[in-house]
Amino acid sequence: MSRIGKLPVTIPEKVDVTLDGHTISVKGPKGELSRELSTEVDVKIEDGEIIIVRRDETRNSRSFQGLVRSLVANMVQGVSEGYKRSLEINGVGYRAEQRGQFIRFDLGYSHPIMFELPANVSATIERQTQLTLESVDKEILGQVAAKIRSLRKPEPYKGKGIKYSDEIIRRKAGKSGS
Repeated sequence: MSRIGKLPVTIPEKVDVTLDGHTISVKGPKGELSRELSTEVDVKIEDGEIIIVRRDETRNSRSFQGLVRSLVANMVQGVSEGYKRSLEINGVGYRAEQRGQFIRFDLGYSHPIMFELPANVSATIERQTQLTLESVDKEILGQVAAKIRSLRKPEPYKGKGIKYSDEIIRRKAGKSGS
């Protein structure tokens, strides 16, 4: 029995949810999202709550119930509150600079890297080393943050690179002189 899938998703008062077959659309103060849902589950809107019910007791239906419930809950939270992801840039000479919908990274390579942000992701840069990404779509935000981090992953010896602000880098000792 899916513990997450059984929980109803509460709809805040500023959010409007419409259901058209297996397509759900969510509108809120931050934006609008829509998604095609699995046919393994049925979605119902009752009393200001979204309820996900599986069609049968097959393994596929049981697994999709929790997934669909999480996706819908992320959509509702995204359009009402939004999501943020913070990254830190560590290293001498490593910096970021915003130029419209592009971010220019200087990460110790022989060339600067121009990274284009998707349309529904916004970025703010503080002190050239703190990068904050904001979006209504949690999935796209996580993907963009992972791509930016992969430009220069943090290394364990000096801690140089791009890391999430809540990430802890386990440092290594390096060579020991004899």
